[in-house]
Amino acid sequence: MESFTYTSSPSRVIFGYGASSKLPDELSRQGLRAALIISTPYQTAEANKIRDLLDLNAVGVFSEAAMHTPTDITEMALEVARRLEADCVVSVGGGSTTGLGKAISIRTSLPHICIPTTYAGSEMTPILGETTNGLKTTRRDPKILPAMVIYDIDLTVTLPQGLSATSGVNAIAHAVEALYAPDTNPIIRLLAKEGIRALAESLPAIVKDGSDISARSKALYGAWLCGQCLGSTAMSLHHNLCHVVGGSFNLPHAETHTILLPHTMAYNSPAVPVARRDLAEVLPGANGDPIKGLNSLLDRLGVKRALKDYGLKEEDIDRAATIAVKNQYSNPRNVEEESIRELIRRAWAGEPARSDL
Repeated sequence: MESFTYTSSPSRVIFGYGASSKLPDELSRQGLRAALIISTPYQTAEANKIRDLLDLNAVGVFSEAAMHTPTDITEMALEVARRLEADCVVSVGGGSTTGLGKAISIRTSLPHICIPTTYAGSEMTPILGETTNGLKTTRRDPKILPAMVIYDIDLTVTLPQGLSATSGVNAIAHAVEALYAPDTNPIIRLLAKEGIRALAESLPAIVKDGSDISARSKALYGAWLCGQCLGSTAMSLHHNLCHVVGGSFNLPHAETHTILLPHTMAYNSPAVPVARRDLAEVLPGANGDPIKGLNSLLDRLGVKRALKDYGLKEEDIDRAATIAVKNQYSNPRNVEEESIRELIRRAWAGEPARSDL
């Protein structure tokens, strides 16, 4: 076996049905008594439930979290945290809320307790993506990683089936890139394959029946593993391109990942034979071809396949390609602007991914 380095994330994780009920005891164990609860405007009901659960140990709710973690929203949240003298932040929701919790925590050193309600997986990463004036930048720091993650399966049951599908594919994307990351290793490959397998099996079941609690449990487990992969390896073309398209053109995060994933995998496919084999092993219907498997999975989930459906204009394609190749980053295949432009065009039009770029 080849030599490798593996660094594990130190978060405390609680997983199970009704797991959020353990939050008061967990805060007490850490001596925390003034939690600021954060959410998006669409998840205030969930945030208020956590506030009621904490009772006097909750100092307030900030419900303005937004996609791509705009820094102006972060400044608003920081002011609220200071005014209420919060001693920790509890994020309740998906990637947008988790991102805001990370942004507050890294600026203040307040402990961040994360309660995910989607399959985004960002709660397991020391990575923060923020947007200022339409430009999204990403940084990595061990201090960004939430101190604790509570996976409450019950809180995911109300996640709409369509959003469940795109959120789950977003998680799969984390593991796909980890399979061919320059710093991947046998442990990460095991986690990635298990995470992808769990999500590929559970997401179609959730789309069929959103109340399938067993499928919900398996999907949340898979998302945890996939997030762990992203947090332990370097990001490549896929995540860079999603940050460009999503952050610069204000496209929804999970949907952008879902649409681009087969295309970015197809682009890198010739350069990653081991990752191709690994991915084909865990995708139902792949029959040795991971691109076929990904296309098939998205068809089964019934998700939209075109970036134009979410507001990307045809005239935006050139600018997106230019931004995508502006900065250097690790990728198993050279990133060429002309090919990336065609990749984005195919994703904009909603064409099936194919390995001919």
